[in-house]
Amino acid sequence: MTTKRATPRIEVVGVQKVFRSRDGREVVQALRDINLEIFDGEFICILGPSGCGKSTLLNAIAGFSRPTAGRLVANGRVVTAPGPDRAMVFQEYALFPWMTVWDNVAFGLQLACKPKAEIRAKVDALLAKLALTDFRDRFPKDLSGGMKQRVAIARCLALDSPTLLMDEPFGALDALTRRSLQDELLRIWQDFRRTIVFVTHGIDESIYIADRIIVMTYRPGTIKQIVPITLPRPRDPSSPEFNAIERELTRLVMEEQLRHQKDEARATAGH
Repeated sequence: MTTKRATPRIEVVGVQKVFRSRDGREVVQALRDINLEIFDGEFICILGPSGCGKSTLLNAIAGFSRPTAGRLVANGRVVTAPGPDRAMVFQEYALFPWMTVWDNVAFGLQLACKPKAEIRAKVDALLAKLALTDFRDRFPKDLSGGMKQRVAIARCLALDSPTLLMDEPFGALDALTRRSLQDELLRIWQDFRRTIVFVTHGIDESIYIADRIIVMTYRPGTIKQIVPITLPRPRDPSSPEFNAIERELTRLVMEEQLRHQKDEARATAGH
């Protein structure tokens, strides 16, 4: 008897992305032949050196950027544009500075013309869940970086999007705040069971939070290796098992970084 395989929440099929100049010349091939399946409730990290196309791939999944070739399917539909089924959390928070915390979280629901009572109940519940109730009337300028990111996450959760796309959301934060938010995000993920695709260049961060890590090559970005992380949660970064995975991922990423440096040196010598 064969077991029926689950339908992927996100499918990336033969995706390529080429950036061209105004006269049509190829300037950069950012992605080449990306094939990936992400399943419901998975926590996926996309890892690789700077310039490997991590954010380009995430933007394609989000619908902000159309692939040059290949196909993207999210939640059963071909991706042609951004949609409420794929909520995006950016490193820069992307909050409206003239709105309070409460209004920022409520904005998407108001845009969708949800009933006022429903908006009030949902926003109040999310603020409580993310320990933001005491800050409901504050403006973004009055919040710390970690607090702003919690507001951005709450705004995405308010939309009930089955998929959260996160582009280095903790990259600008100090180490202690980053670890605190990693723990908070894991708690949110376990409570809400969203599918999360999380771009990072932090090797330890990816091991700490992910079910699977997608290691990308340097440009043109392809999938170098997919590394499953089976360590039980909560994970101990000081454990021998954690450190063994960290050493292997460091090796994989550094191979690509060194390849990039050699390519640059050859290009410089050629000039």
